[in-house]
Amino acid sequence: MIGSKGKGLAVSGRTGPLLAAMLVLLAVVFGWSAVQQWRQANTGTQLEQARDTALQGLQRALDGQLLQFGKHLQSARVQQSLQAGDASAAALALREGWTGVEDAQVWPASLDAAYADPQKFGYARLALLEAALRAEVPVARVVRDGDGARLGLAARMQTDNGPMVAYVRQPLMQLTGPLAAVQAPDAGYLALRQGSFNVLERGNRALADSGEVLARPISNSSLRLAAGVPSIEPGPLGLGPLAASIVCLLLVLIAVLLLVGRSRLPLLPVRGARMPAEEQGPTLSESLALSAAEAPDGPATGDASGAAASPPAAAATLAAGIFRAYDIRGVVGEELTPKVAALIGQAIGSEVVAQGLREVVIGRDGRLSGPELAAGLAEGLRRAGCDVIDIGLAPTPVVYFASHHLRAGSCVAVTGSHNPPEYNGFKIVIAGQTLSGDAVTALHQRIVEGRLALATSPGGYQQRDVNEDYVRRIADDVQLERPLKVVADAGNGVAGALVQPLLEAIGADVIPLYCDVDGTFPNHHPDPSVPDNLQDLVQTVKRFGADLGVAFDGDGDRLGVVTPDGTIIFADRLLMLFAADVLLRNPGAMVIYDVKCTGRLADFVLRHGGSPMMWKTGHSLIKAKMAETDAELAGEMSGHFFFRERWFGFDDGLYAAARLLEILALREETPQEVLEELPQSVATPEIKVPVANGTPHALVSLVVGAVQAPDGPFAGGRVSTIDGLRVDFADGWGLVRASNTTPVLVLRFEADTEEALERIKTQFRDQLQPLFGEQDLGF
Repeated sequence: MIGSKGKGLAVSGRTGPLLAAMLVLLAVVFGWSAVQQWRQANTGTQLEQARDTALQGLQRALDGQLLQFGKHLQSARVQQSLQAGDASAAALALREGWTGVEDAQVWPASLDAAYADPQKFGYARLALLEAALRAEVPVARVVRDGDGARLGLAARMQTDNGPMVAYVRQPLMQLTGPLAAVQAPDAGYLALRQGSFNVLERGNRALADSGEVLARPISNSSLRLAAGVPSIEPGPLGLGPLAASIVCLLLVLIAVLLLVGRSRLPLLPVRGARMPAEEQGPTLSESLALSAAEAPDGPATGDASGAAASPPAAAATLAAGIFRAYDIRGVVGEELTPKVAALIGQAIGSEVVAQGLREVVIGRDGRLSGPELAAGLAEGLRRAGCDVIDIGLAPTPVVYFASHHLRAGSCVAVTGSHNPPEYNGFKIVIAGQTLSGDAVTALHQRIVEGRLALATSPGGYQQRDVNEDYVRRIADDVQLERPLKVVADAGNGVAGALVQPLLEAIGADVIPLYCDVDGTFPNHHPDPSVPDNLQDLVQTVKRFGADLGVAFDGDGDRLGVVTPDGTIIFADRLLMLFAADVLLRNPGAMVIYDVKCTGRLADFVLRHGGSPMMWKTGHSLIKAKMAETDAELAGEMSGHFFFRERWFGFDDGLYAAARLLEILALREETPQEVLEELPQSVATPEIKVPVANGTPHALVSLVVGAVQAPDGPFAGGRVSTIDGLRVDFADGWGLVRASNTTPVLVLRFEADTEEALERIKTQFRDQLQPLFGEQDLGF
C-alpha cells in the first residue's frame, strides 16, 4: 500500500477495481431508471398526440352524421310525408334515402308508444328522443338498440299536424372509425365514453380509472375521449430522468478515475491520514442524498418524530379558501390538484395517526376529476402511515357506511356534492366525527406549518366493493308492504349507480331517470332543493302515472320528492312524516331541524310526543348536535336526513328514500293523499342573493346588530341568532343567513297568509336593501 502523507483516504490495488465495479453497477441502475422515465414520458406525448388526432376524427364523424341527418330531414319526400301526417312514410323515406342507415322511425312528440312500455322501448333511446324534443338542432348519443350499442340521431320537426320526432339508428362504426384507426401506444389507454359507459376502449385497461385526467369533450354531444398514461415512476432517491442521468455520468466518471489512478497510486492519499477540516467534502452517499433533497419532485423528508421538518413547497400555493365550514371544496385545476389532494391526505392521515388510528376508507362521486384527486388523496394518506381502503365510485353515504361496515372509523369522500362540474372536494370523518369549522381549518394549519406525519414506509392500499353490502343491509331491514311505482332522478350523479337496485331490493317498481353517471351533468344540475331541477322528474312521474318521484344530489346524501300531481314536497314537511314514524317507536325522542325549516315543525313534533330542537344549518354541525343530544332523527331544508333509529346517524338520501317508501306503503291512502295531509303554510323556497362585495357573514352581522338595538325593527317577534337572523311572529317567520359554501345570503319566509308573508318579506327587505344599493334582492 503506497500513499502520500497528509492526503486522506487511500485506495489499495485490490479495493480500487472493486469500488469502481460497484460504482458502475450503481450507474447502470440510475441510467436504466433515466431511460425508463424518458420512455414513459415519450409514451405520454405519443398518447396525447393520438388522442388529439382521434378527437378531431371523432368530431368530424359526428358533425358529418348530424349534417347529413339535417339534410335528409329536409328532403322533399320526407317533408311531403310529414306534412301529410304519415309518419311511417317519412321513416321509410329516411331509410331509403340514406345509405347505411340501419333503422329510421318517426313518432308524435307525445311519445305515447314509447312510454307504453319504456323498458322494452329502451330508456337510452327514450332519453335521446326527449333530449331532441327540447333541443333546437339534431342531437346524437350512443344508445342501446337492436343487439348492442349504436349511434342514435334524433331531431324535433314541426308539422301541420303538430310536433314530431325523427330517430335514425346508425352502426357504431360510423362514429368510432377514427378512434379504431388511430395509432396509439399499447402502454397507454384511450376510451370513447358517454357518462360512465365505455363505448370503445384501446390499450391498457388497467389505466381506465385515470383516463379522465387527460379527457377531452366532443362538442355537440355528451361524449368525451378519455386518455390514460402510465405514471412516471421516480428513479432512485426520487430523482427525475435528467438528474438520474447526471448521477449516472458522475458515477461512471468516478469509476474511470479510480481505475486510471491505479497506475499512479503514489498520488493517492494514505489510508488513515486525516484531511484538514476545510478540505473535507461530502461522501458519495451524502452527495446523492443532497441531490435528492434538492430535486423539486423528490420525496419529503422527516425528522426523528416522523413529522415533516418544514412546510412542503406546494403549501405556498394552497388556497386557504377551500377549507370551508363543512368540508373542503374548490375549483379543480386552480385550487384543487392531485398534489394539493396529496397534501390534504397527508394532513388528514396525520390527524388519524395522532388519534391512534390507522385505516381510512375513501370513495369518490362521478365527477371527471374524481379518479386523479382520489389517487392523490390515497398517496397522502399512505405517506402519513395510514392503510387506505378504496371503495371506488360510490355515493357519499356509502363511504360513510363503509367506515362502519369495515370498522375503520375514518373515511374521506371525494365529492363536489351539488356544486357545478368544475368543483370537487372532500368530506371527512375521523374517529366517527365529521370534521367542521375549526377542525377543517386545522388541517390547513397543519400543512402550512409543516406538521405532517411521515411514515418510514407507506401505509397499505386495498380496493373493496361494498355496494352489495349496503343494499343488503338496508333491504334486510326495510321491505314495502305493497309495491309502489317510483321515478328515480339521479341527475347523472353517483346515486344513479345504486338507486334502482336498492329500491327494487325493498320491493319498489323503479323507473330510472338520468341514472347514468356522468360528471358533466348534461341534463340538469344535481340539486333537488332547486325547483327548476325537478321539472323533468315532475313530467316523467305524470307520464308514467307513478306513485312518487324521488331525486338526489350529485353525491347522493340529499333527497327531493314530488307527488303524482307535480307538487314538490319540501324537506321540512318530509321531516314531519319521518318524525311521526320514528316517535311511534321512540316516544320523547329528540328531533333536530335547521333554521330554514317550517315554523310548524316544532308544534308537529310536540304533538307527536317528541322533543324538537332548532339548530344551525350544515350536515356536519347537525351530526355533531345529534351525537351531543342523542337525537334519533334530524333533517335540513336542503334535503339532508339523518336517521339514528335503525341506521347510523349520517345523512343519506338513498336510505331516506327507502324509509319514505316504507312509510307510504304502510298507509291505506295513496302517497298523494298522505303527503297532502302534512301541515302546510304559504312559504317561499330558499332565496339566494349573491354578495358581490364583502362577505355574507359581515352583512348578516350588520343586520343582527340593528335588530338587537333597543328600537329594533322586529318588535313583537321572537329573535334567534344561532345561525344568521331568524324572527318568528305569531303568523309567520323570516330568515336571513350567510351561506357557508358560496358567497350568497340565504333567505326564506313563511306565513299563514299571503298578506302576512308580504309583510314579513317587506320588513326584511327594508333592512337589507340599504346594504345592497340598487341591486335587486329577488324577493
